Amino acid sequence: MIDHPDFTVEPWCLRATDLDLDVLAQTESVFALSNGQIGWRANLDEGEPHGLPGSYLNGVFEERPLPYAEAGYGYPESGQTVINVTNGKLIRLLVDDEPFDIRYGELRAHERMLDFRAGVLHRNAEWTSPTGRTVRVSSTRVVSFVQRSVAAICYEVQALDGPVRVVVQSELVANEQLPPPGGDPRVAAVLEAPLRPEAHECHDARVELVHCTEHSGLRVAAAMDHIVAGPPGTQTVAEAYPDRGRVTFTAELQPGQGEFQRSSQHGSVTSVEHLGRPGSASANSGSCVGGC
Repeated sequence: MIDHPDFTVEPWCLRATDLDLDVLAQTESVFALSNGQIGWRANLDEGEPHGLPGSYLNGVFEERPLPYAEAGYGYPESGQTVINVTNGKLIRLLVDDEPFDIRYGELRAHERMLDFRAGVLHRNAEWTSPTGRTVRVSSTRVVSFVQRSVAAICYEVQALDGPVRVVVQSELVANEQLPPPGGDPRVAAVLEAPLRPEAHECHDARVELVHCTEHSGLRVAAAMDHIVAGPPGTQTVAEAYPDRGRVTFTAELQPGQGEFQRSSQHGSVTSVEHLGRPGSASANSGSCVGGC
């Protein structure tokens, strides 16, 4: 139980009106999204700081050997562990080359709200960079209950107090570094990098990564695509590597303008959206995570 003043009591929603790093890991669990196929812990969009990164697919696991100093009747020879699959919810932001990180600069406001009726997670933040530029960042996450292999993020950035150069990097990351698991060193050795790269590709604002687990032989595919609304001159660059894919958007924003959206968005803000879906080595529009 989290007994914290930042959590309000409301019908049909869970709201945190501030960000306390002392209970960050707990809030990542409380605000998590899942549809029975995809599970996303409520890590911050920018990835850091975090308690425990988590992107999971139902049925995707890795096998690990269980050696013993002496064999014994009934001792299991192997075990199975759910693994962290390709992370498709990372969106990094640079404001005049300063990375958006709530540990630096000034976090003027921060709110997260899990809407139980709509099944979406909203986040709103106002942040002043160390160089004095203030932006408003808004994001909405959803995992689809209609197409359970699809998840989407709508991410918006708005300049508040002056012109600013904004860079938004939407990423897919496999074999993400995790906090060391306690207890059994045999588990840590197997889970350090459980996904073996098989294919990677990028085209326009789309990136695809395909991996296979080393021992259990499960294939996992992740793909993301984007719909972007931004001011004239917004630039887009896509890159793909064995364990990482990135689509970078660069824009010059005036006060009141915004940038970046992963899926479809409308309005005066620039935004980017991304979708995810497991079960396929390729993806339709959006960003996908899949296992087969």
